[in-house]
Amino acid sequence: MDALEALLTRRSIRKFQPDRTVPPGTVETLIRAAMAAPSARNLRPSEYLVVEDRRLLDALAQAHPHGRMLAQASLAVVLCADPDRQPLEGYWLQDLSAATENLLLAAHALGLGAVWLGVQPRPEREAALREILQVPEPFRIGMMVAIGYPAETKEGPDRYEPARVHRDRW
Repeated sequence: MDALEALLTRRSIRKFQPDRTVPPGTVETLIRAAMAAPSARNLRPSEYLVVEDRRLLDALAQAHPHGRMLAQASLAVVLCADPDRQPLEGYWLQDLSAATENLLLAAHALGLGAVWLGVQPRPEREAALREILQVPEPFRIGMMVAIGYPAETKEGPDRYEPARVHRDRW
C-alpha cells in the first residue's frame, strides 16, 4: 500500500481478532514508523510503552472510558514524553500527535487495525494509566493506541470538503 492510499483509506478499528498476536518484528516496525515523525526542534522527547500483557490490557480497558476494545487488542502503545527533553512548553503533545498518526498509518499499511485513545487533556486518564503502567514522573502520557488484527472492515467516505478550503485569504 502506498502512502497516499494509506492516508485516504485508514479508519479507526475498534474490533480485533482476540487470539492473534502481532509479531515482534512488526511491533518494531510500528515503533520505527512512530519515531520517524517530525519533532519540534528535533528534540524528540517521545517514549513508547508497548503493552502486550493481557492483564494490563484488560486493566487499561477498564480504566479508559472509551477503551473497551483493549480487551481484544493484541497490544497497546502508550505514547509518553519527557518534558525535560523539550523545554518548549506544550510542544511534546504535538510531537506525540505526529508520532501517533505515523503509528496509525503504519498499522493500516501492515494490515493491522488501530484506534487512537486520547489521554490528554484529561488528568484523571493520565493518572489512571500512570498507576496501572507505573509510569514515573516527570514523564507525561499523551495518548494510547490499541492495535491488533481487525475483526471488522470499514469503508470510509471521501472526507474532502471543498467549502472548508480557503485560498490566500479567508
